[in-house]
Amino acid sequence: MNSKLQSLLENNPQIWRAKDADRYLKDAIPTGYAELDAILPGGGWPANVITEMVTPQWGVGELQLFLPLLRTITQQKRWILLIAPPYVPFAPALERAGIDMDYVVTVQAKHSQKDALWGIEKALQSLACALVFAWVDSFMHGAIRRLQLAAEAGRSLGVLFRQRNDEQSPAALRIRLHPSATGVHVQVLKARGSFQCRSVHINLQLY
Repeated sequence: MNSKLQSLLENNPQIWRAKDADRYLKDAIPTGYAELDAILPGGGWPANVITEMVTPQWGVGELQLFLPLLRTITQQKRWILLIAPPYVPFAPALERAGIDMDYVVTVQAKHSQKDALWGIEKALQSLACALVFAWVDSFMHGAIRRLQLAAEAGRSLGVLFRQRNDEQSPAALRIRLHPSATGVHVQVLKARGSFQCRSVHINLQLY
């Protein structure tokens, strides 16, 4: 390979290669659900990437699925930011789940698409937020790639909750949720490091 081309490939963070998959998987964070870890490459949530959660509507258990992760992060005294949640998080329930609310910040104000993107990107880059949740259904072209680079730079995990299923999304992990009487059905639509479409049912505990 031409040395200049090889240098470009090695040093351009916007270019992803299949062999880079291990970089996203080796630091995977356990989800708190053994059955979910079993179907995710790396055995947990991939670190320093953008994950998309596609839901038919808000409030089907998408936040509850992440309670073990929220508990782990706040117990480590690290910050979590929630951007534009459709409902005000019920603090007593989160506290009963073991989450330290002193490390959870919610941004309630409505934003334009441009402002929302800017806020998510800066939070991911900040090195202050370990986890950024955002309920934003549509993005400008190329926006998720920008957020991916921000997550890598800030060594943070970004989770985008969406009702729109964008099959062309470059997010490292894409999951579809279907509610059930006892929890959620989790279907992996896309995952770096795996070409298998897998699914599992997760029983969610009520707090």
